Amino acid sequence: MLHPIKHFITITKHRHLVMHYCFKCGLIKQGLLHDLSKYGFTEFWRGAKYYDGKKSPHYNERLKKGYSMAWLHHKGRNKHHIDYWMDVNMKSFLIEPVDMPNRYVAECICDRIAASKVYNKGNFKPEMVLDYFNKEAKFLPMHDNVKEKIVFLLNYYIEHGQKELFKYIKKNMRK
Repeated sequence: MLHPIKHFITITKHRHLVMHYCFKCGLIKQGLLHDLSKYGFTEFWRGAKYYDGKKSPHYNERLKKGYSMAWLHHKGRNKHHIDYWMDVNMKSFLIEPVDMPNRYVAECICDRIAASKVYNKGNFKPEMVLDYFNKEAKFLPMHDNVKEKIVFLLNYYIEHGQKELFKYIKKNMRK
């Protein structure tokens, strides 16, 4: 069953939270452009079809089809996703993770915090963001530097809070 209105509300709530967080970090352009591909045909209608309000529609699409066409489209267009940063190593000719520029790591953090808040609603706790990342990190190929930065920033968030995290990012990670 299609849920276009509920899906639209969820992705817009998420996008506006990320935008707000990016602005706090000094990432104005990234905040304005964040996740615009979710409103295009390929991603929006699949999201509406697999929407349940509890988790990403990508998860439900994967369960049904074995892959998520919406996710494949999304990750290839949005540099704040770890999966975007894969390329061919010209020595081994293997596809490998490459380092991610700091400004996209920062947007990734804003995205993860916002997604966790939107999907966990009133049950949200800052530790949830790190817990989810640690579960995902076991299976997601990523450059060691990227993992190290994300773990550092999520621990900083847990220890110092959101306001201090965004100050840290603004001072240290925009370039």
